[in-house]
Amino acid sequence: MDLTYTPEQDAFRTEARSWLDAHVPKEALPSFDTEDGFEAHRRWEHELNAGGFAMVPWPVEYGGRGADLLEWLIFEEEYYRAGAPKRVNQNGIFLLGPTIMEYGTPEQKARFLPKMASSEEVWAQGWSEPNAGSDMANIQATAVRDGDHYVINGQKTWASRGAFADWLFGMFRTDPESQRHRGLTFILVPLDLPGVTVRPIEQLDGLPGFAEVFLDDVRVPVDNRLGDEGAGWGVAMATAGFERGLMLRSPARFQETARRLVDLFRAHRDTADPNLESTVVDCWSQAEAYTLETYRTVSRLAAGAKIGAEASLNKIFWSELDLRMHETALAILEERGQLLPEAPAAGDVGSWLDGYLFALSGPIYAGTNEIQRNIIAERILGMPRA
Repeated sequence: MDLTYTPEQDAFRTEARSWLDAHVPKEALPSFDTEDGFEAHRRWEHELNAGGFAMVPWPVEYGGRGADLLEWLIFEEEYYRAGAPKRVNQNGIFLLGPTIMEYGTPEQKARFLPKMASSEEVWAQGWSEPNAGSDMANIQATAVRDGDHYVINGQKTWASRGAFADWLFGMFRTDPESQRHRGLTFILVPLDLPGVTVRPIEQLDGLPGFAEVFLDDVRVPVDNRLGDEGAGWGVAMATAGFERGLMLRSPARFQETARRLVDLFRAHRDTADPNLESTVVDCWSQAEAYTLETYRTVSRLAAGAKIGAEASLNKIFWSELDLRMHETALAILEERGQLLPEAPAAGDVGSWLDGYLFALSGPIYAGTNEIQRNIIAERILGMPRA
């Protein structure tokens, strides 16, 4: 792996930095877990798309700029450096988009990807059900074929971005006699169809970052199926690989948090527990290690490899690192660490508690870390199933 940037990559970094410096909003946008904030973030995604930076590694005809994954990593570094808004359509552009690239028909790619890149259509993730959380093989929602439509019945819960999204992607059981991971089909569902009911779910901060979605005799065209009927498990595992291993959590996110943590400790060195210094250094080192591992993964992908079970290693690493960095920040801040951003006395430190509350979910979403450890034990270490 050669860590030297080419002149072309350096030029791309300069272009991205210049554009972001000129276009990133000077004031933070409202949370995208509010209706107004959701639309404000959608408008930001429109602006990114107009500038050619919505999803840089996608082909130009689908709303990208035809860059490679190394340039995507460079863009992510610049994006976080600039303090740009969170990506409201991350379920679409980082998870579903690459899956459509791999499994979609030419018609599906042309239909969905450009509107995904511009965030004209924002996507919710519809994996979990009341009795199927990390154990996705227990999905019970059904999709019964009726001519050129599926008739869908069931419930999805913890649908990320579901409160305000336009579409939902998920798996549904198309073979009523099937069990576990067999007989599942990956289907794309518009959330404005008759029979769809969306009920927001509040997060720890009281905002509706999730939703439960009820589907009662919802008719969805068969053309909205991604991959073959009954082969949804393989399609979903590809999506999960993107979620756990590369696209959803770029290393720049954690590098920026680590940099802020170092600055925080330096600013509070006189009052913070001196024993925390080694923890801060270790967090920074781990963020850099994750970056190098991601560059190694991208180099492997460029050579023709695919993301496999090792994605579970990545997911455990970044989720536990994120939580540790925020816990360390709160320990440095002591009592002030309990202040939310809107508190008058929070100043510039309130984002740490907000980030901590989100980091608590890291070991849960994208498949709990307990499940990831089972995957590592069975598929990487070759240990027998418990």
